[in-house]
Amino acid sequence: MYLKRKAYLRMAEWKKRPGHSTLEVSGARQVGKTYLVNRFADEQYRKKIYINLLELSGELFLEQYRELWQEMKAGKRFPNPMQELIKRYQPDFEDSDDTIIILDEIQESADIYNRIREFTRTLKCDFIITGSYLGRILKPEFKYSSGDLDALEICTLDFEEFLDALGYSGLYEQMDLYGGSDAGTYQKLQELYYDYCAIGGYPGVVLRYLEKASMQECRAELIKIIRLFTNESRRYFEDILDDAAYENLFLGVARILAKEKKGFKEDSFSEELQSIVVKDYSSNVTKASVNRAIDWLYSSGIIGFAGKLPGCSILDFKAKARCYFMDVGLAGYFLEKAGVPKEAVSGLLNENFVYLDLRRRIAHPSEIALETPAFATLGNGEIDFYVKELASEQTYAIEVKSGKNSGRTAAEALEKKKADYVLYAKGGTYGGKAGRMITIPVYGIAKFKF
Repeated sequence: MYLKRKAYLRMAEWKKRPGHSTLEVSGARQVGKTYLVNRFADEQYRKKIYINLLELSGELFLEQYRELWQEMKAGKRFPNPMQELIKRYQPDFEDSDDTIIILDEIQESADIYNRIREFTRTLKCDFIITGSYLGRILKPEFKYSSGDLDALEICTLDFEEFLDALGYSGLYEQMDLYGGSDAGTYQKLQELYYDYCAIGGYPGVVLRYLEKASMQECRAELIKIIRLFTNESRRYFEDILDDAAYENLFLGVARILAKEKKGFKEDSFSEELQSIVVKDYSSNVTKASVNRAIDWLYSSGIIGFAGKLPGCSILDFKAKARCYFMDVGLAGYFLEKAGVPKEAVSGLLNENFVYLDLRRRIAHPSEIALETPAFATLGNGEIDFYVKELASEQTYAIEVKSGKNSGRTAAEALEKKKADYVLYAKGGTYGGKAGRMITIPVYGIAKFKF
């Protein structure tokens, strides 16, 4: 079964753009990078060459590269060494704009990664490189090829893609954010949103859901993905070898997510996670290891950072003050495993869901300000997220959690002119407007225009 992805359209835009560079496709394990780039290549090009540096095709390609390098070192010269390399690997290679070469698992070879500039500048054909990049991040021999890469990040399926896979994208598009649709529309979308939060957006898990698998079977598929990441991590972290240590990291992130934002002693997510993990694993894991693991989890697409705006001051942005999971299914699994009460889990998943939408809006072309989404404090209170829209420069205090959280701090920000609008994103609502206070169903956040 084929899952339609928005990233496919962005790849099509890249192909049409005159003078485009090599496309670097990044993203976490199991988000569908390899499948998507291969499908795109098969449908959009006459000729495809696929090389996986972790498989036999990669070994053969690297062998040709080493032989060519030795010949050139000995004094032999070629008009176009890069073209010579590809021809040695694929004798029928034609260097044309209707040919694409995919280099998968690029993190396995610094030599090939560092030649991207030459591939891009000396050949007519298109290039896509992809992989987990975990090894590259930790090895100094990898060099960035500035100016010769176009970037595309593929994440897990968002709610709109999930609905499209189920055939409900039309219902979502027609839904009015402010109560203008019939009750059945809101109720159906709310039900589907609950399911989405339960399973998340990893393609393998969504496919199991589409096959009418039980929630338990979908969760089992998610656990397999977590184990895959853990096993791969061992290749790069010799000082964190045990599954329990990795699980402790994930659970630490979940516990911090459940805490009050303003309560961090050091005003830093990194410091808070270190205190949790080192406390439980002081004899096994050093603080330096935890710090590297945090960057590891971030760079591998498992977690994302949020900043902090003291006093709702956008110029006082503090980075890495908060952390969220890059998939709501992943968040739900670890929140439950950490023992967070069910009623709190629901609110936290809503918050994580909104975080992912805001993060998308920061990516190029940017719709809102700052490097990452950010929460804000005002006096003794806190605001889930604070947004400044770039075009209009209007600011929004966003409250996501339901239940006991009444959003009084957000209302106070409006009164004190610290924000232009208050946006309530809630479950169990049809939406509505009251002056500068706006309420929308949380699952409709992607439709909201700041």
